[in-house]
Amino acid sequence: MKLPAIKGFDEEAFNKYLKNTGWLMFGKVLSLIVGLFIARYLGPDLFGDLNFGLSLVAILAAIGALGLDTFIIREIIKEPAKRDEILGTSLWLRLITNAAAIPIAMAIYYISHKISKNPGEPLTIMVGLLALASFFKSFNVIDAYFQSQVQSKYVVQVQNICLIISAVVKLILIYLGLPLIYIVLALVFDGFILALGLVIIYQKRGFNIFRWNFNPDRAKSLLKQSSPLILSAVMVSIYMKIDVVMLKEAGSKAVGIYSAAANLSEAWYFIPVAIVTSVFPALINARKTDIERYHKRLGNLYDLLVYICLPVGIFISFTADFIIHLLYSNKFEGAGAMLSIHIWSGVFVFLGSASSQYLIAEGYTKIAFYRTAAGALVNILLNLWLIPKYAGIGASIATLIACFISTFFILLIPKTRQQGIMMLKSLFLITAFQKIFKR
Repeated sequence: MKLPAIKGFDEEAFNKYLKNTGWLMFGKVLSLIVGLFIARYLGPDLFGDLNFGLSLVAILAAIGALGLDTFIIREIIKEPAKRDEILGTSLWLRLITNAAAIPIAMAIYYISHKISKNPGEPLTIMVGLLALASFFKSFNVIDAYFQSQVQSKYVVQVQNICLIISAVVKLILIYLGLPLIYIVLALVFDGFILALGLVIIYQKRGFNIFRWNFNPDRAKSLLKQSSPLILSAVMVSIYMKIDVVMLKEAGSKAVGIYSAAANLSEAWYFIPVAIVTSVFPALINARKTDIERYHKRLGNLYDLLVYICLPVGIFISFTADFIIHLLYSNKFEGAGAMLSIHIWSGVFVFLGSASSQYLIAEGYTKIAFYRTAAGALVNILLNLWLIPKYAGIGASIATLIACFISTFFILLIPKTRQQGIMMLKSLFLITAFQKIFKR
């Protein structure tokens, strides 16, 4: 994939890091299309139940990831000879945590269902199965290894094969007219085949997962380093997903309509993740050898992400109603207004993804936690106020404000303020105009 030239970027290196993005985009687009079929098939009520379960489990799944991905990458780059120990320890930590999350998710849902003013149909079994699907994500440590070697293309290939199989299975279920629980079982199957695929590709690359080993000292070290990121990841999940959970009090239909808008709005969030993940090793290397180049790369990264998200935000704002009607017919009326608001959260998600890598590279993991905690707290408080008044519209506004606060919280901290100013300059296209007039 060839990117347009951007002044200040090492074009050859940048394209090397991002050449797999086209395949990643294919996978995400396929997932979006299948998701649209599922939404139209289930309708607002059942689609709302499914997304409520997914959102509840996503919050717990953030704990199960243990914030280890970035540290796995860093540790393997630092100690390549200890690969099997690092991966084995990380895998066992995740397996244990994710296994414990299954009964916890079911218990949390069961208790909340009992005390709810608008309980609806019980979904305990569905929540348990969705938590089981998250259990298989423990094997994403293999993905982290390939990222450390700048070889994510192998993982993308596995993901796309699994997505094609998954899409076929789900479309067959829809064609047969089977109930919601079968869609949930298909999601469990998705998790299983992806984990299996990751193991197979790792083995095919000449490695052996059975040589992995668990080291208690390594486990303590990894958990000590990642503990702020565990809490940070939970806070990210809360401010991204708590709106769906809290909206359940307004009924499954309200959740379904809002989810239809939010899923479209969030469908492109893989772009900053793909870009930032790809360039993270280059940023780390630049920081070691040339601080000025390191900061220049960060600034160019902020610019690139803004160049991508601003046109999309403007376009979606003016066409949201048409898009919702085109994709969902008349089943999700009201989702257009929510989409036109929610889409702007992406601007801050994009910039937040990039600045998170800066915080990690500098060892500012506590600041990463504080800013996401601030976003989560603001989202919860705004949802408590806005959802009873405006339902899904209120949830969209709360998410937008929370994302803004989370991203630019670093302006409040003297040692990170310069990065916040760099992001603001990118957001308001100041650096873009500076580059234009320098020419």
